[in-house]
Amino acid sequence: MSRPNLTTSIATRLVDLMRRTGLAEGAHVTEQWAADALEVSRTPVRKAMLFLADVGILDRIPNRGFFLARDASALTRPDLTDGEDVEQAAYFEIADDYVGGRFTGSFTATDISRRYRLTPRQAGRVLARMEAEDLVRRKTGGRGWEFQHVMATVEAHAQSYRFRMIVESAALLEPGFTVDTEAFARHRQQQEDLLHGDILLLPRAELFQVNASFHEMLVGCSGNQFLLDAVRRQNRLRRLIEYRHQIDRSRLTRQAREHLHLLDLIEDGRIEEASAFLHHHLDTVREIKTGPGHGA
Repeated sequence: MSRPNLTTSIATRLVDLMRRTGLAEGAHVTEQWAADALEVSRTPVRKAMLFLADVGILDRIPNRGFFLARDASALTRPDLTDGEDVEQAAYFEIADDYVGGRFTGSFTATDISRRYRLTPRQAGRVLARMEAEDLVRRKTGGRGWEFQHVMATVEAHAQSYRFRMIVESAALLEPGFTVDTEAFARHRQQQEDLLHGDILLLPRAELFQVNASFHEMLVGCSGNQFLLDAVRRQNRLRRLIEYRHQIDRSRLTRQAREHLHLLDLIEDGRIEEASAFLHHHLDTVREIKTGPGHGA
């Protein structure tokens, strides 16, 4: 199964360390202490601490160092490794195997149970979750399962982003576009929460949903149901391949800040500027996720 990148991995381990040692809000967290406890060099530890400061878990004070921004007991453990949740680990392993081309064709619940070391009941719950998310479906006649048509190649992923660049930026320019004040406030809070720890702490599935629903909300404000249906379908298709990208969370602070900037532009009435910014935002993310070295 795919693993988080080094910065995300060390940041996660450091959160666990601070929880285990019971650090209180305001505790001084030194690079040397973290490096010694985690048995890694100070350079990757410093990058991880800068990331934790970027998402509001640590406070960075010039000439003094890093300090815990909240009581460590309030920090929950993200699902970046296999962890204790066997079903969650199997869910992402199945997704990763499918996207990686290691799991093709039809299959049964027994196949899932044997291949991913699950009890029959656990396999049933994993399949029920994947069915509810439109990732798999029962074969005609109800004997066995198969994957739905979902995105599993780099080129398809890139085409999806290019499609979204057209549809989402145009949605802001629809004559019926109207700001939903309540929805804007709710999504603003969610994006701010990402910048105050949720980028690291949320499970992958929930992190995907927060950002996917942000884009659906914007398109929904257009009043054009056809555009909204198109974006919702794209989000269903890209769910599995996007889960793979959620293992590297260090890049997501910029994405959250750009989402907040989009809300600012729209609420200020600068709709054409917002449309152009959204187009550029999606193009940048496309390049990050589908450029050289990011093959599925």
